[in-house]
Amino acid sequence: MHRIILAALLLLAPLSSSAQNEPHSWLYGSWTGGSLPPVRGQDAEACYASPSVIFTRDIVLRTTLLEPIYTQRIVETARATADGGIEFRFRPLPRQGGQFGQAMSAGGFGCANPNVLTVRRIGEHEIEFPGCVEFPSPLVRCPVP
Repeated sequence: MHRIILAALLLLAPLSSSAQNEPHSWLYGSWTGGSLPPVRGQDAEACYASPSVIFTRDIVLRTTLLEPIYTQRIVETARATADGGIEFRFRPLPRQGGQFGQAMSAGGFGCANPNVLTVRRIGEHEIEFPGCVEFPSPLVRCPVP
């Protein structure tokens, strides 16, 4: 079932020249690692079987060890940063009641603001989410099959 969903998501990623106008188009695709150090040199089939994060034009999907089902975040804005990275602002998630009456919002990346994600480019196929406790390790792009 995961393969069907991933295949559908990959088909939804824009292939036209309009992607060149989007500052985050270089992120499109599946990435592994984040919660744990990435397995480098992993073959495409193994990587696509359980990516940690999937970037498309309008949506970022994420999963963690404790939340194996993908959480969908809808992109409101994506802007390039001075260091060559990207800052995403997501549509706010509905607030849910927490323990002792505290309000909490699931689906963030463990960053200071659950509706903002900064992506820092480490290399051509490696990124990190600085300051996001749920993703302390780098992520690597799944190889093209």
